[in-house]
Amino acid sequence: MSRQGYLRAFSPGPRLMRWMMNSWSPFRGAGIKVIEIARDYRRVRVELRMKLLNRSYMGTHFGGSLFSMTDPFYVIMLSQILGRDYISWDKAASIRFRAPGTGTVGAEFEVTQAMIDEIKNHTETGEKYEPTYPVEVKDATGKLIAVVEKTLHVRRADLATNPVPIAAAKSAE
Repeated sequence: MSRQGYLRAFSPGPRLMRWMMNSWSPFRGAGIKVIEIARDYRRVRVELRMKLLNRSYMGTHFGGSLFSMTDPFYVIMLSQILGRDYISWDKAASIRFRAPGTGTVGAEFEVTQAMIDEIKNHTETGEKYEPTYPVEVKDATGKLIAVVEKTLHVRRADLATNPVPIAAAKSAE
């Protein structure tokens, strides 16, 4: 079973998912903390506190940590909201730094009903849909530090031409 398939089958509640994410060593090492996951998985808040291990040479937040704090959330949120009938993956991402980040910075992710409806409309015939969603990273005063654009790959699992990931297909042979 693929990792995404396992998580969807296991389907942890938001409290357990938050604990799992906060215990995950890449997040812990980078100083990333999940503050909130809404009960319906439609909203997530994440913070990154400035620490010795996530400072850049210039004394600001390391860009990789800023990028990492935005990485898995839209895929996890959509997997939980859409359920087993859909496959979602990260396709691409980019980051644009707007200002040096110091202190605590945060990001919020929101999946609206309009986003869900758009995904369902684009994938109803089995086609893939690759929406791009912006995520703003802001400091405690609300100053914009960076904008990350996340491009996802979403399709219906039952209508996909190859819904099983390659690694899972090879292990079944």
